Amino acid sequence: MSLYGVLRTGVSGMNAQSNKLGTVADNIANANTVGYKRASAEFSSLVLSSGKGSYNSGSVVTNIRYSISQQGPLVFTTSSADLAVQGNGFFVVSDEGGTPYLTRAGSFVPDSEGNLVNTAGYYLMGYPLTNGNPNVTLNSLDGLERVNLANLAMSANPTTQGSLGGNLPIAAAAGDTFQSSLIVYDNVGNKVQFNVTFEKTTNFDPLAPANQQWQVTIDGVQPAGWTAGPFTLTFDTSGQIVAGAALTPINIPNGQAMTLDLSGMQQLASDYAPLDPIVNGNAPSQVDKVEFGKDGTVYAVYEDGTRIATYRIPLANVPSPDKLTPEAGNVYSASIESGNGQVGFPGQAGLGSILSGALEQSNVDMGEELTAMIEAQRNYTANSKVFQTGSELLDVLMNLKR
Repeated sequence: MSLYGVLRTGVSGMNAQSNKLGTVADNIANANTVGYKRASAEFSSLVLSSGKGSYNSGSVVTNIRYSISQQGPLVFTTSSADLAVQGNGFFVVSDEGGTPYLTRAGSFVPDSEGNLVNTAGYYLMGYPLTNGNPNVTLNSLDGLERVNLANLAMSANPTTQGSLGGNLPIAAAAGDTFQSSLIVYDNVGNKVQFNVTFEKTTNFDPLAPANQQWQVTIDGVQPAGWTAGPFTLTFDTSGQIVAGAALTPINIPNGQAMTLDLSGMQQLASDYAPLDPIVNGNAPSQVDKVEFGKDGTVYAVYEDGTRIATYRIPLANVPSPDKLTPEAGNVYSASIESGNGQVGFPGQAGLGSILSGALEQSNVDMGEELTAMIEAQRNYTANSKVFQTGSELLDVLMNLKR
């Protein structure tokens, strides 16, 4: 056995324990860092071939592992923009240059331009809902943009869709009418009121109850004088609509063409009872607050109580999260070992949910780290003794000629 090999092995052992102490130092320093995932040093032996009469000492190889898939404890805050992932998945964020990353650090606040940014300066990415729910490309981040709260300022949206359910009495005679009023909004947010009038056009015959019909008309109240229809509703023998459930187009003055869905109406042996009137659109109003749903939907809540979905935040995941490459700022990038990322919405395809007003703390256990620090310190000292002994033996060998 070469004494130089003993020196090299001792140095290898000290380097390995230094690496372990480095991971312990990082873990302890980031024990209170939101979304931090602990690192650990794992060792494997490097064995050299040896003959029968001699032994060649090898060394130790250090492998750094990250417990990225291990969820840290959740703490609750008073800010609705503090977000945490409950379960699998990562937020998609980007740096100033637009490079995407994955993170579990969800302490977001609006910057000077209204973009949601976390403490490391990464922007939260989401899909805008200006044209309805987006179609997510599973293996691409196309269509994502920075979630911006400044764009949610005073807004007026015209009504394009509405619905009305309830019951129309089956025993009504031909010519009987029933009326309800609805408020919708034009292009600049003015309220437009109209009456929905249901008029029975056929007498009920118990011996021939099929194809009972009603005529529906829209009469403008404010502004007055505009109309839409008439439309015809047809009910079957069980009181369900078989024709005419969608009234379209209803051309609102200075507004958009509206579709009124009456599929929730029934014709039963009961009094007239309108239920669940719902219309989209809103009058001009300031944003009062922003709410985040568990499914990732971002709602702007206006002063008049109107709630409008503006963005939807996706989550991304990879086949092997612990093999992601850590980057500065508690973000991760995909690697060959982690596999390619897949994007989806919270609650779908094994992804977790988003909790608003909560943050995921680091998964560092201080007791475990202090124990590992003592172990590494003792092992470093032992390896230094091996190096010191080898050095002393070399001194003895060099002095043999004297």
